Amino acid sequence: MFSSIIKKFIGSKNDREIKKMWPVVEKINGLESAISKLSDDQLKAKTSEFKERHAKGESLDSLLPEAFAVCREAGIRTLGMRHFDVQLIGGMVLHSGKIAEMKTGEGKTLVATLPAYLNAISGKGVHVVTVNDYLAKRDSEWMGRLYGFLGLTVGIIVHGIEDEQRRENYAADITYGTNNEFGFDYLRDNMKFALEDYVQRGFNYAIVDEVDSILIDEARTPLIISGPTEDSTDKYYVIDRIIPKLEKGAVLEVEANTLSGKRKQYTGDFTIDEKAKSANLTEQGVLKVEKLLKIDNLYDPRNIEILHHVNQALRAHAMYKIDVDYVVRDGEVMIVDEFTGRLMPGRRWSDGLHQAIEAKEGVKIENENQTLATITFQNYFRMYGKLSGMTGTADTEAEEFHKIYKLTVTVIPTNRPLLRPDYPDVIYKTEMEKFKAVIEDIKGHYAAGQPCLVGTISIEKSETLSELLKRQGVPHHVLNAKQHEREAEIVAQAGRKGAITIATNMAGRGTDIVLGGNPDALAKQWLRANPDATDEQYQEVFKRFELECAAEHVEVIKLGGLHILGTERHESRRIDNQLRGRSGRQGDPGSSKFFLSLEDDLLRIFGSERVAKIMDLLKIEEGEAITHGMITKSIENAQKKVEAHNFDIRKHLIEYDDVMNKQREVIYTQRREILAGLDIRESFVEMLDETIEDIVSTYAIEKSPAHEWDWDAISEIIYKCFNLQLDLPQELLSRLVPSNFRDTLKEQAHAAFKARVEEFGDELLDYLIKRIMLQAIDTHWKDHLLNIDHLKEGIGLRGYGQKDPKQEYKKEAYNLFMELIIRIREEVVERIFWVQLDRSGEEVEELEEEQRSRKLVYNLAGSDERANEPAKSQKVAGRNDPCPCGSGKKFKKCCGK
Repeated sequence: MFSSIIKKFIGSKNDREIKKMWPVVEKINGLESAISKLSDDQLKAKTSEFKERHAKGESLDSLLPEAFAVCREAGIRTLGMRHFDVQLIGGMVLHSGKIAEMKTGEGKTLVATLPAYLNAISGKGVHVVTVNDYLAKRDSEWMGRLYGFLGLTVGIIVHGIEDEQRRENYAADITYGTNNEFGFDYLRDNMKFALEDYVQRGFNYAIVDEVDSILIDEARTPLIISGPTEDSTDKYYVIDRIIPKLEKGAVLEVEANTLSGKRKQYTGDFTIDEKAKSANLTEQGVLKVEKLLKIDNLYDPRNIEILHHVNQALRAHAMYKIDVDYVVRDGEVMIVDEFTGRLMPGRRWSDGLHQAIEAKEGVKIENENQTLATITFQNYFRMYGKLSGMTGTADTEAEEFHKIYKLTVTVIPTNRPLLRPDYPDVIYKTEMEKFKAVIEDIKGHYAAGQPCLVGTISIEKSETLSELLKRQGVPHHVLNAKQHEREAEIVAQAGRKGAITIATNMAGRGTDIVLGGNPDALAKQWLRANPDATDEQYQEVFKRFELECAAEHVEVIKLGGLHILGTERHESRRIDNQLRGRSGRQGDPGSSKFFLSLEDDLLRIFGSERVAKIMDLLKIEEGEAITHGMITKSIENAQKKVEAHNFDIRKHLIEYDDVMNKQREVIYTQRREILAGLDIRESFVEMLDETIEDIVSTYAIEKSPAHEWDWDAISEIIYKCFNLQLDLPQELLSRLVPSNFRDTLKEQAHAAFKARVEEFGDELLDYLIKRIMLQAIDTHWKDHLLNIDHLKEGIGLRGYGQKDPKQEYKKEAYNLFMELIIRIREEVVERIFWVQLDRSGEEVEELEEEQRSRKLVYNLAGSDERANEPAKSQKVAGRNDPCPCGSGKKFKKCCGK
């Protein structure tokens, strides 16, 4: 009560932040008259002037008013678009390293040009991050006209381009690309064998478009690069055959002599948990699986892998549905993005789940993969010196943005008042009742000529609704992952008079729906159908579309604008808000309404009991809907529960990955120093001395006579590590203590190393040290990642022993990392003292060939993205690979000893 009174008089924190920026807006507006009088050449010359002033010490903040005024004028001259005052505020928010929440249609793409131009003046590069290749290409070409006019270079990073092109595009002043490409390039760079092969430069400043989608929705699972294992795929077919023989059960509460008076009883062979999207065998199910697979004990440690694959197969059959979670196209299982509804070609679920679904659908099963490099989006984007973002829906996740990324959210006022009424939800008891009501509502809008965008949450639901509309004779378009090639065409017509468009979440972002239709998009669509048309014909068609769309625009506005009809609530309020946001852009009229049922997934899993009680209390009959504040509140509470659950998952992920992040930084920094040739010889000598310290501390027992030390073990380890027969004078043995033993061992090992230098020469030996160090780091880092994966899988069980799993994970991960460092050091020292090269130089060439690529797989956001062709990232010989020396032995049995 008191806080609301305070807000009334002094405004909210957001209002006060906006108010502070208006004087700067007025200053920019005050420069407009003078800037507009400049010739094109004089306007272009301003960029060089700003660069010189910045180089002499003037801050970007000081340059902001002039730079924004120049950018605004360039927008008018190259794009025919003038930045509104509220867009200038959005640009200032982005430049200050915050998130700007701007409603749909407020011109976020144009807003990004302001901070991008200003920060590009430093010459350190600006990354503009988008959600897909289409938007990256569109925005880089569209806004590139403005940047190019002002003398800046623009690059684009999309799937399929070669490293040379990537390097050139990263070197540009402003680089557009997708979050996945930026993240994978970072991982790929840190697997390369020469600094000149790296494609990225420093992480200076990033503007993340649709920041909530990239930093929250896609941040639940990490980016992973992996390589194929040699495991057989037969096990998936065998296990898949037994799953249909298992019967789904339920969890019942029965009376029992317990504190609560009840206990859980499981029926059937397995139960499912839809909230966690998991399936678990019951005791009865375990016995049946053991019988079907002819094994004695499914929980025997030797059968733990079989148990894992049985559980994954259960999930594949019980929890993952075709045309909802995935589609099958050309004999391949393709994931459907749960947030956008788009297909994700090449991406794969990990941990054997994708293979289980492939077995279920009877398509070819690909091998599982082993992690070679990994990073979360959270830790990737936190590497930037300055990070900012923009979206139409961020305020609901403001707490998470602040906790994870230290980003605050500023809500930018709209240029024109929002006129769209959002009607209360209507709820039905069954899905079929809901669909009947939806069809009648659509028919009403179609008869009136009002365009209607119908939102669904899955391909399956969109096709069901489409079939029902066909039966009623209502013409419409369907936009889902199966028709994604026609997305631009369908969206271009979605605002036309009488247009009915059924869409999954993919229609929620990226492209504006223009009332009356988009003449530019319609003309391009015509051109694709008439590729031989002349420029004159194209211009004539464009003018025709322009007149048609302008006339329709007026008609559609009179009819009430675009109507949004939601057929189900998404688990995130933001996704619902994005759907609503397709309507009412830039002060246009519009409306939105959601139709729900108690059988919808969100209500069924998270909140239907309370809603059902209210409906029973109000005696709602079949086919009758209810619109009530209590119902809407219950739905919002259900969504909040899911959002909190997903936040916990992301928070849990980053807490664990923070441990790995520190280790990754150490390893990647060490790799870069080696590649740069920094102190290679000194680093090796340091490794040599540390190995000696380990030997002395392990075998030379303090306060124990030297003749009692285990000299057989000491001689063996010294020979193994340094290819050295220990030579100790007899008179020294009688007075030997750890300190003089250390000195003697160092003296002899250093002498042996000096002999190696004389044998190979400085240049060749430094080259060998560099190669062997890189090979040891990469091989053991890969094994370390596998160990960490195994640690994560089992660490939760420590909670049963009254131990904090997170603290236990940190402790165990640290111990594993220290073991990794020791293994790397020992292998490098050992191989340098034992390596033999023939004089023909062929083995030097063999070492260079160790980088040759193998097929890598890119796993993103919890799934594996398979490269279309062998990756350019290079690979060193693994422990079980044929030895590069050509002996025919395994590497670990030859030069890798």
